[in-house]
Amino acid sequence: MATIGTFTRTGDSFEGTVSTLILNAEVQFRPTEKSSEKAPDYRVFAGRAEIGAAWKKTSNEGRNYLSVKLDDPSLPAPIQANLFSVDGGDFELIWSRPTPKRRPD
Repeated sequence: MATIGTFTRTGDSFEGTVSTLILNAEVQFRPTEKSSEKAPDYRVFAGRAEIGAAWKKTSNEGRNYLSVKLDDPSLPAPIQANLFSVDGGDFELIWSRPTPKRRPD
C-alpha cells in the first residue's frame, strides 16, 4: 500500500494533491447528483479536467471510505485507490497493486 494523496474536507468536497511518479496534480472530489444506484457519489477533477470518480463504501469494520478510480491519457492503466479518514480529520488516498487474477489450471 502507498499513500498517493492527502486531502482535507471542505464542505461536501475534498481537496488535495495526488502524487505518483508520473502524476502530480491538485485534485478536487465534487459530490454528484446520483442518476442511478451505480452512479458515482463524487466526480474527481484536476482543474477543469475530470480524471475520475468515487463511490461511498463501508469496510467490514464499519469504517466509511471512498472507492476511487482515476484515469488520464498519460496513465498506462486506471488507478484504483481508497480515500480514508486519518487522525485529525485529514484524508489519505491509498493505492495498492491489484492482485493478478489466477489462470485456471
